[in-house]
Amino acid sequence: MQTMAIFSTSMAAMLLLLGLFAANLDPTAAQIGVCYGMLGNNLPNSWEVIQLYKSNNIRRLRLYDPNQQALQALRGSNIEVMLGVPNDQLQNLADPSKARSWVQSNVVAYWPSVRFRYIAVGNEVPHSSWLAQFVLPALVNVFNAVRSAGLESQIKVSIAIDMTLIGVSYPPSAGAFRGDVRSYLDPIIGHLAWARTPLLANIYTYFSYSGNPRDISLPYALFTSPSPVVWDQGRGYQNLFDAMLDSLYSALEKAGQGGLEVVVSESGWPSAGGFETSIDNAATYLSNLIRHVQGGTPKRPGKAIETYLFALFDENSKPGPELERHFGLFSPNKQPKYQLHFGGGRHWDIASEEYNGTFPLKSDM
Repeated sequence: MQTMAIFSTSMAAMLLLLGLFAANLDPTAAQIGVCYGMLGNNLPNSWEVIQLYKSNNIRRLRLYDPNQQALQALRGSNIEVMLGVPNDQLQNLADPSKARSWVQSNVVAYWPSVRFRYIAVGNEVPHSSWLAQFVLPALVNVFNAVRSAGLESQIKVSIAIDMTLIGVSYPPSAGAFRGDVRSYLDPIIGHLAWARTPLLANIYTYFSYSGNPRDISLPYALFTSPSPVVWDQGRGYQNLFDAMLDSLYSALEKAGQGGLEVVVSESGWPSAGGFETSIDNAATYLSNLIRHVQGGTPKRPGKAIETYLFALFDENSKPGPELERHFGLFSPNKQPKYQLHFGGGRHWDIASEEYNGTFPLKSDM
């Protein structure tokens, strides 16, 4: 009987270890997050939203401001969170005491029941904006406040940029930041390198493609090119996403920070409202992106790219062109728009049961 008990205990331990090992081998669930925007007047409440994340096995979430209802709903969810400092708060957080208060109220007060992974201090702040002068002080002050709370090894403090800071992007090895942004950006990436914190970058192949469809093909933007489109220093580029990300890596190298990691803090494709926007194209882009980021880029192969899809819902109050209101993976009624797989054996099904995620696409290559 004692031998059987020992055997049973050993088997249980082995099964537990195998389960943990299998979970760690689920790279999709480990790497993909979804951005939770709230610019809509018809969206479900935060408790419903967090249940939507959990039921679909989405384990990472980007939150653009410390919405208290959302933070309360995240308690005990085990979802890792990228928390944003809104741009209109940057000037306040350039004051160290206000930064400490912000971190205490919005981070420490919820830790560890809310699993903060990153704090994004500002989002796509233009270098020419009057707010730009506050980005570095706010970044450093929030970092110091997190460190004072003893959380610097668990929570990384960074900023989110867009790709307009890149002046040269083709070929990817020639990637370089614009000369007029270097005085703004170099101290920021220098701090991130010192703090061993990734740079957050919002990367949209859609906008690059729609802005230059003469030179960029739709298949190249959607990950559906059958062979490399661009060759650069012996590296073949079969999709625009890799080319854009590698141009950013090259720009970081030229700025003296080649060791800096990059987290893709937003990427998506609108389903309506603009040039080549459709359910088919958005579904193709998103499903291919989820698969693709597990394998790295030609410049940094074999290294999964932590990526956040934009966005959870279509947001009918977003400003700007119509397409800005059609980036959602879900409709506001929580019905999925696409068939996407986030690990754990769960698929999101589009309304049409015939949908299989494969579409004939016009190629202009």
